[in-house]
Amino acid sequence: MSTMREVATRAGVSAQTVSRVLKNDKYVSDDARERVLRAVDELKYLPNVLARTFRSGRDTVVGIAVPDVADPFFGQVTRAVEHIARARGVAVFVTSIGEDPEYEQPALEALLSRQLIGLIAAPIAADQSYLEKWQASTTMVFIDRQPRKLKADSVVEDDFGGAKTATTHLIQHGHQRIAFVGDALTVPTTERRLEGYQAALAAAGITEDSSLISLGTAVQPTIVPVIPPLLNLPNPPTAIFSSNARCTQQIVPQLHRIRRNDIALISFGDFPMADTLTPSISVIDQDPGRLGQFAAERLFQRVDSPQKRLRRHTVLPVTLVPRESCELGPGRSPAQHPEADALHRETA
Repeated sequence: MSTMREVATRAGVSAQTVSRVLKNDKYVSDDARERVLRAVDELKYLPNVLARTFRSGRDTVVGIAVPDVADPFFGQVTRAVEHIARARGVAVFVTSIGEDPEYEQPALEALLSRQLIGLIAAPIAADQSYLEKWQASTTMVFIDRQPRKLKADSVVEDDFGGAKTATTHLIQHGHQRIAFVGDALTVPTTERRLEGYQAALAAAGITEDSSLISLGTAVQPTIVPVIPPLLNLPNPPTAIFSSNARCTQQIVPQLHRIRRNDIALISFGDFPMADTLTPSISVIDQDPGRLGQFAAERLFQRVDSPQKRLRRHTVLPVTLVPRESCELGPGRSPAQHPEADALHRETA
């Protein structure tokens, strides 16, 4: 088996330069990089990961812990992290925490016991102080939600601003009765989005009505019929703000079943076929790939420069993508809009 020194000799560079090329260091010249990679290919050199682990005392592995790896949002986050890690020759361990806060600590500590060089996590519990003892040996970046009772780097999307923008947009279309549908308030993103919804109502001088707020929709084991109870209120909503794509994908078929395609709708988060439904669904557009890339880059910056102790909280912007569903005005009849059967064909 070839050694790094043999690669360096073949390429006419130092062993340190070979190491920098294999770590994808951007400050290596193109000529040196090309010669090193050619030598690696010719000698069939494989980096000795095991030796590197013995020297550092840690695996060249990062961990990702999210509520549900099957969730399309977190799936895209994970793929982005894997892309950045792969370029550095770093493996990725992925685990689902689930929705039970009690499972978070054992799940994360099981990952951390593998001697990771870094951890990217979307916390669900109300207290992450148990991770403080791990911070000296493992770099941590939190995504989608800030850690609680722990100082650490975090990157989230603008949940408050996006929710306020969506609700304000519905108000500008003439809606006064706007429902909020979301997960339980134990989910930090739901809490921030509810606050944005409430801020938009307050700014417009609209009195908040608690009967229009439906929580716990997407965390139930079965689909919850949230739409009929809302529309059966004495003064029902004419519009709905859905706080995430999973909730929206429950709302749309429920509206179809009762043949109500006159209710305006904006979803926080896009989803497949949202733009092809009839009416097409307006969304607050998130970019989970950008979130994952930012988190991974921040993680490796910390790994490379551990002396930088200042923790940063970053909020990434989101944008409103208006489509047909937010243009449905209050008081308009279903006959003024495309037939409900068209919606059924698209969602089937």
